[in-house]
Amino acid sequence: MNLKVIATGVLALLTVGASAQNINGAGATFPYPIYSKWFSEYSQLHSNVKINYQPIGSGGGIRQVTEGTVDFGASDVTMTDQQISAAKIKVMAIPTVLGAVVPVYNIPGVTKELNFSGDVIADIYLGKITHWNDPRIAKDNPGVNLPGNQILPVYRSEGSGTTFIFSDFLSKVSPAWNSGPGRGSAINWPTGIGQKGSEGVSGMVRQSPNSFGYVELIYAVQNKIPYGLVKNAAGKFVKASTDSVTIAAASGSKNMPADYRISITNAPGADAYPVASFTWLLIPTHASDGAKTKALTDFLGWMLDHGESEAAPLTYAPLPKQVQDMVRKSIATIK
Repeated sequence: MNLKVIATGVLALLTVGASAQNINGAGATFPYPIYSKWFSEYSQLHSNVKINYQPIGSGGGIRQVTEGTVDFGASDVTMTDQQISAAKIKVMAIPTVLGAVVPVYNIPGVTKELNFSGDVIADIYLGKITHWNDPRIAKDNPGVNLPGNQILPVYRSEGSGTTFIFSDFLSKVSPAWNSGPGRGSAINWPTGIGQKGSEGVSGMVRQSPNSFGYVELIYAVQNKIPYGLVKNAAGKFVKASTDSVTIAAASGSKNMPADYRISITNAPGADAYPVASFTWLLIPTHASDGAKTKALTDFLGWMLDHGESEAAPLTYAPLPKQVQDMVRKSIATIK
């Protein structure tokens, strides 16, 4: 009898071990704080599923998932037609949350929140505006005693969805930027110093007086780095927040395409934050491992039912309801 009990216990352990799913993903740093929380919570609720995620940047996420070296990818930039047609593994882009990219700065003696017009930001990175007391910066910030120190621009050195969002916005508001570096996840920066990852940019700005950079809102908040308001399409300087990103999402995604490839930078609306974007998980549509596909689609359902409510405390905006409804239908088609 005892042998039967032992044998049954061993069989149960083997069954549990066989059904355990280790799912590996890689990609964007923009959503890493909330993905890290979601994946940890989901694994605690589903002990047979462990989701591992490496924040290597959007470019790396697209490359690895389309080559089949990870089970899913993540990106803050939508895949191009060329990337889609060349992919060894066909994937579906699933929007998860929205976030903001903010201009961050370290100016000794200046504690007031600063205002930035998009063309001014562009000209800082184009090397046309080189000192903090430039008349164009001063014009947007009346009453602020700006020093005459030289600006140190900081940018992402690797392919980055954050860079795409930032440069996409600049391309819409600055003809000089649009005809120069343009939009892209990796661009030729005319001036400044590159750093790897949002952590690298945050660290460089935090420790370098007179520096200027761009990071996701949560990285500015977590690192206690001042970040500026940005002039939107309505001509109003708006501070990044869950509310201002939600407004941008509502006005910018009214005509969401079926493949979710949309840009909402510089969205209309008096209170819309202009440097906002969706971020996407890249899920193989016909994976060879059915159990992993089932685990991923179950996770996506949990994300919609429970995860979205955790977005705002981490400075992200949840998906608009109409987009959530679309995503549910898309998940059902993943085999």
